[in-house]
Amino acid sequence: MSLLIGTVVPKPAPKHLMDALASAQVQTSAGEASGFQLSFSFSDKSYLDEAIVLLAGVGPIVRVILTVSLNGSQEVVMDGVVTNHQVAPDMATGQMNLTVSGSDLTALMGLIDFTGIPYPAMPAEAQVALIIAKYAMFGLAPMVIPRVFMDFTIPSKEIPTHQGTDLAHVKRLAQEAGYVFYLFPGSQPGNSFAYWGPEVKIGAVQPALNVNMDQHTNVESFSASFDGDAKSIPVIFIQNEQTRAPIPIPIPDISPLNPALGRVKPIPVKYHKLTNTANYNPVKAVGLGLGEAARSADVISGNGSLDVLRYGHILKARSLVGVRGMGEALNGTYFVKSVTHNIKRGEYKQDFSLTRNALISNRQALPT
Repeated sequence: MSLLIGTVVPKPAPKHLMDALASAQVQTSAGEASGFQLSFSFSDKSYLDEAIVLLAGVGPIVRVILTVSLNGSQEVVMDGVVTNHQVAPDMATGQMNLTVSGSDLTALMGLIDFTGIPYPAMPAEAQVALIIAKYAMFGLAPMVIPRVFMDFTIPSKEIPTHQGTDLAHVKRLAQEAGYVFYLFPGSQPGNSFAYWGPEVKIGAVQPALNVNMDQHTNVESFSASFDGDAKSIPVIFIQNEQTRAPIPIPIPDISPLNPALGRVKPIPVKYHKLTNTANYNPVKAVGLGLGEAARSADVISGNGSLDVLRYGHILKARSLVGVRGMGEALNGTYFVKSVTHNIKRGEYKQDFSLTRNALISNRQALPT
């Protein structure tokens, strides 16, 4: 594990700071900002003072990049900024403990209110790309996925304006399109991507999590639950321009980017109405419905923990992973909703949360 600290371009942390690093925790969740917590233990108060100055006084922004190396390859697990410090003495050992918490680079996007900036003739995609461009100095690049149904406003009728901070405005645009917005680090330290698009549940499948398979078991714990009552169909309302009467339209939960992850999809037992969709144009209303349909379709959830060294890989959130050893109904492909990295000296473990929208695997084989 390595730690980089600085302002715009972080540099390797001093040796005494790395020696004092007791543990690191990184939380990554689908559709949400990532966070981290670093714990240091100092026996020399002079080193503690130096660490506090380094982690709080190098500039208005303290950037932290945490990387780990596994099987000869390096991976960035966090690129963020420090937001909080806590110091607590250990009366038993006489040491001083420093806990540093922070968030990914979305914290920078929530600092300044830019309300009122006009975006004439600019769809949501162009607005997001322009906003992300402000943070290019931090190595942030936009990854904007155009909507299937584009929505344009005529400047003579309406000019969209910025509402709130950059983060609030981009997240509002994502919600109206049924999209998600989050940042994820690139392959090289200092480079990150700002993803604005649908929550994708397709692509490469990570090596399978094996449960109760003797010497092939690679998880420490795993449990899964099925809740058929959780599935519901969202209903949007589109207003008829002539009669002003709202027209209800149910939205299915299947799309090319959100396929069934099994062969048997439970039948929804209820509907739920999306409020205020009649106030939007049909394009925005459908986008909201598709996003809600994808979120409400997951009826299977799983939680567990693993030892990264035994698993042989770093489990990544916001992607797919296989599960074996849970029986025919629950085996197969899952979407990794969240991952928590717990790193200590000589130990690297992960807690994870999985979701799925169907029973019985639709794959003949899973990667190992």
